[in-house]
Formats: sequence, structure tokens, C-alpha cells
Amino acid sequence: MCSTGGVRWERQRVGVEPVLPGLEGLVRTVRPPEFDGVTFHEVRARSVLNKVPEGSGVPFGWTVNPYRGCSHACTYCLEGGTRILLADGRTRALSELRVGDRIYGTRGHGAARRLVPTTVLAHWSTVREAYRVTLEDGTRLVAGEDHRFLSGRGWRFVTGSRLGVAQRPHLAEGTELVGVGRFAATPDDTLGYRAGYLCGMLRSGGFAGEPDATARAVRYLPDFGASVGFLRVPKTPDAHWRHGFLAGVFDLAGGYRRGALRITHEEPEIADALCAALEASGFGYDRDERQPGKQRVKLRGGTAEVVRFLHVTDPAVGWKRSLDGTAIGASRRRVVSVEPLGLRLPLFDITTGTGDFVADGMVSHNCFARNTHTYLDFDAGRDFDTQVVVKVNAPQVLAAQLRRPGWTREHVAMGTNTDPYQRAEGRYRLMPGIITALARSGTPFSILTKGTVLTRDLPLLESVAADVGVRLAVSIALLDRDLQRRLEPGTPSPAARLELVAKARAAGLPCSVMVAPVLPWLTDSAEALDALFGRLAEVGASRVTVLPLHLRPGTREWFARWLAREYPALVPRYKQLYARGSYVTKAYRERLGERVGPLLRRHGLDLPENLPEQRGHRVEPAVEAAPADPAEQLRLL
Repeated sequence: MCSTGGVRWERQRVGVEPVLPGLEGLVRTVRPPEFDGVTFHEVRARSVLNKVPEGSGVPFGWTVNPYRGCSHACTYCLEGGTRILLADGRTRALSELRVGDRIYGTRGHGAARRLVPTTVLAHWSTVREAYRVTLEDGTRLVAGEDHRFLSGRGWRFVTGSRLGVAQRPHLAEGTELVGVGRFAATPDDTLGYRAGYLCGMLRSGGFAGEPDATARAVRYLPDFGASVGFLRVPKTPDAHWRHGFLAGVFDLAGGYRRGALRITHEEPEIADALCAALEASGFGYDRDERQPGKQRVKLRGGTAEVVRFLHVTDPAVGWKRSLDGTAIGASRRRVVSVEPLGLRLPLFDITTGTGDFVADGMVSHNCFARNTHTYLDFDAGRDFDTQVVVKVNAPQVLAAQLRRPGWTREHVAMGTNTDPYQRAEGRYRLMPGIITALARSGTPFSILTKGTVLTRDLPLLESVAADVGVRLAVSIALLDRDLQRRLEPGTPSPAARLELVAKARAAGLPCSVMVAPVLPWLTDSAEALDALFGRLAEVGASRVTVLPLHLRPGTREWFARWLAREYPALVPRYKQLYARGSYVTKAYRERLGERVGPLLRRHGLDLPENLPEQRGHRVEPAVEAAPADPAEQLRLL
């Protein structure tokens, strides 16, 4: 549960701004660094359970919205091949990370920081103008202009200006970036590497209490049959053997503690081979032979060389790979140049629990950079992305409202105005308390989202579903990743949302899919819908509802600009289709329905869910028409 004033960020990591005049119940206004460009207005609400006006035409009577505005839209960061430091010391491409992955972030003050494990809370991508940042050691980082790296003097944007409105701290030639050193390539799993590993591991204690090393050795041994020749140190070992040997010796005779990586060995021949392998791999070391019968080798170079050693050798023992608490402030590299590539490239971003991550060795900031805010004098475009009202006491207020004698436990719908599982939920964690309050009062509820943060709460939802009706719905408009990036920047990919549906169904929860919005002449072809319905059937969607694009005021203007920029030839056709207001013509809905019906039947998605009807919740039609009261129509963009 959130305490008064919302989540407690460390003072140095949050910009506290003057309060917004006229916003009732405002506690404070903050701009947390991990949501760059987004301002959160934390309020103490008097009510969060809202009655839907009669005649609205929507299939629910009550709603709960813990957020106003949505932080799903964002500014993107890094090229997908950028290597990210995992919590086991290995690396993975940014594009390949998934929600729930454990990686390293940092904690500390300014540039003096330590590595701490953190979790990937969200993952997404889009196409943006790209810049190349080149460092003195040859590292090249491709990033968006709004991305930030940690320098010796604080966070710096990739680009900026020294004058005017674009003035902000940014990278320049000579800027020192803070990190853990350049990432090295991991060794190939060759026969030579395997021979070296077995030699180092078996001659350093063998099967002596390290299960990870034992498992690797057992996997490698069949490659050599009855021969034990791998136990001998070659006269001229190649790089593959050396790297495997270093990993094997480290797994049984080495360790990393208090910033120092040491290996202690009793056999002179193996100690000599260890030093020779370190030298040949470019590592500096100190050798101590003063202790009788033991030789201790200590790696030089601090954190950067420890990280390089782990990457170059790839040891098997998990706990010995841990970098938890490692200081990184001293590992700095200078910027040589920042150049625009003149290209729009796919760029990726993640949200983490610490607000940062380590990308190609550099400490990298989470980057976050769309429509109904006019009631607060916010505009209907960018303010929806960047001015988010957070009802920090929503769980407590809702619990009190549900305890009132007049509450009849009608169905409550969430996600009908703003997404309750937008990225901000990863930070504020309001939904577990809201779900618990609804369940304890015996109130059935449904959640509509496009945010994969919902995965976090699936165990809780599965638990409460035994006592109250729970329905989930995920919005998946299309499969075309390129179009999705341009239409819904900042939201999880179609693949990630399909995975969310599959996980919900695996947890035994009903999960329908809103194919919304269907874009005339862009995503409404039989081929596109057939492919999408096929994927929905594969992941087990309980039901599919198809909604054509609605263009309400505010959304209409935003979409018109997007369409003119991306598909100018379609502008006249859209003007004709939406000439009478926010909704497509009856003729278009009928044509779409004629197309959708057979496709749904083909994939077995036209059948009703085998679930009891929930109070206050009617089954929606396959293709929804314009509601009786357009002002209350579910906002889709």
C-alpha cells in the first residue's frame, strides 16, 4: 500500500515541483527520473468507485480508475542489440529481455554507486531518430536523443543545447561516463573450451561440492570417451582452452569478495598454467607464494576487469558470479563523439525497479517520454502522457466505500478510462490493494489492459477468483509490429500481450481479447484479422470482441495528425467515414461484421465463455456499435 505522498523516492532521485493549483487533494507533484518527461500529481482522493451514468451503452455500471492519464507513451532508448548486464553476471540483448528478468541496476549517490539486482517491470520498443555515442575504448552505443547515461557529474542526455528551450545537460566530447567497463564476448562452447574447463575443474578439486560445476562437467565428459588426456595442460593452449581452463579453476578454487577476485591453488603446475592463461588473455595479476603449499593469484584492474573475466571465461558456479554490492564509481570512459545516424531505427526500453540498468558497460537511465485531461486544464495530447494523476490512497478509500451498507456488490470494471496496469503501476503498486478490497467485499470485477505489468498480479487474481468473479481482457489491435510501434508507442508488443493472455489462461482465469481499435483500410483486411484471430485461438483467448476505431474529440485531432503524417492518401477516406462524428458509419460496421463472423467461427472464437454470468455484466456483441451516449464510450486511444 502507498503511504501518504505516494512512493518514497530518495531525495536525490526525485524532482519535487510546485503543486498544481486547483487540483483537489494534491499531496505533491514529482518528476521521478525513471519516468523522464512524466510528471506525477499524487492526490488523496475522496472517492474512487464511480457510477456510470444511465444510458451510457457500456456493459458495466461501476468503474475504478486509480490513475488519470497514462504513462504508456514514452521516449525510447537503445538499439535492440545493446547488451544488458544480468543478475548472474552474464549479458543479454536488450531486445531479448522479458518482464520478470533479473538484471543489475544501481543504488547510491551521484556517480558513487553499487550494483544491486533488480527486475524488468516492462519492455517495449518503437522507431526513432538514432544517434551513435562512441567511447574512447571503441564502445559504440546507439540511442535516442532523450536517452540518459550516468556521467561523473550526473545524468546526461544524448543530445541537447547550451542555449534556449532545449538547454539540458547532455553528452559532449570528453564527458566521462560511469559504468562497469566494456563488455567482452563470451566464449564459444567448443571442444577446446570443454577440455580446458575439465582440466581446470578436475585438477582443482573435481566433484567437490559445487553442483553447478559438477553438472557442467558431467555434460562435457561424454565428448572425450574413455580418454583422460584433457587432464594434461597443453604446451601451446589456444584461446578456447585457456578460457575454459580459467573458468574451471575459478569454479573450484576461486571466488569474488569485497571487490577482489582471487584464486588459490596448491598445485604449482596449475598455478603456472593459470598465470599463463591470464597473461595470454590480457589480464594483470599479483601472485603470492609466501604461504607454504599454496599460491594465491589476485586479479588486478578492479570492477572492470572482474566483469571482463566473468564474460571471457563464463564460469558455471552461480554464487561466484554474483556482483551484488560491487562499487562502480571508479570505472569511467570518455565520450569521443555523438553523431546523428540520419536514420530512424527500432529502439528499445525497459522499466526496472531501480530506475536504471547497465548497457554495454555504462549505467543507463530508464527512458519514458498521449487523452482526456481537459477537466484539469491539461491539453488532450501530450499532457495525457506526461501529466499523470495518481490516487495514492485508492486501495484504502475503495475498501471504505465497499463496506458501506448500500453497496450491493455490482460488477466493477477497471481499465475503462485509463489503463490500471500502465507503467506507473510498476512503481505505485495500487492494484494489489484494489483487487484485495474488491475480493474481500465479495465484489466481482473485470480488468481491461494492454500492460504486461498485470503478470505480476496473476497469482493474486487466481487466488481471489475462488471467491468472486474475475474477468480479464487484453487489448490487442494488430500483429504488425512496425505499425503497432507507430500507432501505440510505449505499449507492450503484440507478442508480449499474447503471452499475457496465455499466462492468464494457464492460471485458470477467463481472459478475453478486445481487438480494438480496428483501423479502416489498415488493419481490417480479412488476411490481417484471420492471422490475428489464429494467434488468439492459439493462446486460448476466452472470447474476442472487435471494435472499429472511435475518434472522440481530442483523440480525433491527434489521430488526424498521425494519419496525415503516416498515411496521407487515407485522409480523404477517413474524413468521409467519420463525417458524422466519432463513429464509423453503419454500413462500415455491417461490412466489418460480415467479415469478422466467419473468421471467428473458423478459429472457434464465436462461442460464449463457459462461465457463469456475472452480476451487472452482459456479454458484448462481436462487433460493437456506437453507444447510446458517445461521451461514455470506452476510450481506445
